[in-house]
Amino acid sequence: MQIEKKDIRALSKDQLRDFFVANNDKAFRGNQVYEWLWSKGAHSFDDMTNVAKPTRAMLEDNFVINHIKVDTMQRSSDGTVKNAVRLHDGLVVESVLIPTETRTTACVSSQVGCSLDCNFCATARLKRMRNLEPGEIYDQVLAIDKESRLYYNHPLSNIVFMGMGEPLMNYNNVIKAIDMITSPEGLGMSPKRIMVSTSGIPKMIKKMADDDVKFKLAVSLHSAIDEIRARIMPFSKNFPLADLREALEYWYRKTKNKISYEYVVWKGINDDKASIDALVKFCKYVPCKVNLIEYNPIDDGEFQQASEESILAYIKALDNIGVVCKVRRSRGKDIDAACGQLANKEG
Repeated sequence: MQIEKKDIRALSKDQLRDFFVANNDKAFRGNQVYEWLWSKGAHSFDDMTNVAKPTRAMLEDNFVINHIKVDTMQRSSDGTVKNAVRLHDGLVVESVLIPTETRTTACVSSQVGCSLDCNFCATARLKRMRNLEPGEIYDQVLAIDKESRLYYNHPLSNIVFMGMGEPLMNYNNVIKAIDMITSPEGLGMSPKRIMVSTSGIPKMIKKMADDDVKFKLAVSLHSAIDEIRARIMPFSKNFPLADLREALEYWYRKTKNKISYEYVVWKGINDDKASIDALVKFCKYVPCKVNLIEYNPIDDGEFQQASEESILAYIKALDNIGVVCKVRRSRGKDIDAACGQLANKEG
C-alpha cells in the first residue's frame, strides 16, 4: 500500500530545518528549500538548483508540492484576465486579474464551490467540494503577479478575496496564505492592499478583530432589510442584521478600519426608497464606504440589473450623509469574469 506523501508546504520553516537535521543534513538546508517553495514559487524539487541532487531525491521520496496549474487563460477586450486553475486533485477554481490605469488587482478563490446559498451567485450553484490549502491560494496570487508583470509591466498591486467560496469558512488557511503573501519570505505585499470579502458571519468578523488582522474587510450586504437580504442570501436568516451590525461595530472599535459594503442593486428587489433608506441608516452605525456593483446576470431569472436611475438614487442618498460611494462596473463581460460571480465551467 502506497503512503500518500505530505505537501511540503504544510511545513513551517522550523519544521523543515528539523527534518533536515533528523536526516543528517544541515539545518540551513531547510531555509534554502523554504525560499524555493515560497519566494521563488518552485513547482518541483528539480527546480531547486542550489540543492544537491541526492537531497532533492530525498525530498521527492518524502514529499510532494501540490502546486496549481493554470489550465486555461482568457483575456478580455478590456484587459481582464481569467484563469481556470486546476488543482492537484483535478478540481478547478477560478481567479481573475483586473487591470486599471494605475494598478492590477487579483481576485482569488478560497474554496472549491461554496457552502452558502446566495441566489444571485453562480458559484453558489456548485456544492462545496473542499477548502483550498494555503499554498493553493498563494499560487493563484503568484500566477496573477506573473501575468501582471508580463502584460502590464508592473507587479500585482492589490488582492481581493471575492472569487469562489466564503473566505471566513476557510479562515485558518486564508490567514496562513495572507501571512505568506505579506511575509518578506513570500511576496512581501502590504496587508493594506488585501481585502477579504465575506457574506457576513458575525462571530468570524469578531475573531478577525481579536486576531488583530491588518488587511481590509468587505461585506456583501446587498440589503439592509432582513427580509430582503434573506431572499437574496437565504443563509443570512441565521445571521440577522442586528448581529452583523454588532460584529461590525466590534471590528471598528478594535481595528479602527473602515468597512466596505459590496452592494448590488437589482430591479424589483432592492431598488426602492425603503431599501435606500435602510442602507443609509445602516451606514451610520460604522464608518464605511459603499461599492455599488453592476450585476453580471447568470441567467434570465429574477436577478436583473436595476436601472441607472435607481443607482443614481443610491449615490445621492449616500452622498447626502457623507458616505463615499463608487460604482463598480462589471469587467470581462466577454469572458464571464465578474468577481464574486465566478462560475466553475471546467470542473
